[in-house]
Amino acid sequence: MKNIDDINREIRENKNPLTKEEAKQHFVDMTNKLDLKHTFDFDEAYDTALELRKRKEFRENITILEKQIADIDGALVGEELHKVNPVKHMFADGCYIREIFNPAHELLVTKIHKKTHPFFLVEGEMSILTEDGVVRVKAPHNGVTLAGTKRVIYTHTDCRFITVHVTNNTDLVKIENEVIAKDFSDEEISLENIELLKKKINQTKKL
Repeated sequence: MKNIDDINREIRENKNPLTKEEAKQHFVDMTNKLDLKHTFDFDEAYDTALELRKRKEFRENITILEKQIADIDGALVGEELHKVNPVKHMFADGCYIREIFNPAHELLVTKIHKKTHPFFLVEGEMSILTEDGVVRVKAPHNGVTLAGTKRVIYTHTDCRFITVHVTNNTDLVKIENEVIAKDFSDEEISLENIELLKKKINQTKKL
């Protein structure tokens, strides 16, 4: 008889996975057999599980990739990276506006965004690696970055990128602590927060 470790290993190794229809029928059969009561419907549970797995794998892979890029001879980090990618800081009532210049033919990994916020590509063209694959965008372009996002970007041309963050702080160190997560273990963006995950799924569907 399989135990939970066997089942989890098969899922990770993708051995004979059930189709959605097979999983739905299994859900119905076990519900009837065990006379179970649920606080969620099947589609909600299935979509949440798939999104959770996809995001978890992406987070693990992008963290590994970032380290590999940083270990390449000639890779820029810290102040050297900031000199090549200068930032302008602006403030309005309750808003912090950040404009960054990225030179052409640069491969970079973003920080982890802790808050959902709008972004605007006002100059240039870039490719962005997301959980759903590579998206190529060209200015003028705007969108919404969801909390928990970390991206790999390649700039095809010189680019200027603007983000807007809701905050009453004007101290840049405090703002960074407020809007940037040090790693994916931050509880505000934890994948263990299922209610937050479901909210993100619904936000993504609306975008």
